[in-house]
Amino acid sequence: MQLEILTPEHKVFSGNVYGIQLPGTNGSFEVLDNHAAMIAALGKGKMKVLVDKHNTDVYEISAGFVEVLNNKTSVLIEDATALA
Repeated sequence: MQLEILTPEHKVFSGNVYGIQLPGTNGSFEVLDNHAAMIAALGKGKMKVLVDKHNTDVYEISAGFVEVLNNKTSVLIEDATALA
């Protein structure tokens, strides 16, 4: 799945991933390869980029939106801070 994570200031991540876990406004959810098309609002919380089945990148994010379409996921957020 192609993933792009953007803030107004810069591109946080761009590349192929296994999946992503996101903090939705009504609870967290996960998007994997070949997910159905959707648009969802995001709340404040932890976003986990599943780079592959063994490696993850974790970010603390503020509000935003996610769009999934044709096996491409675009995450538009106000801010992202990488966590160790």
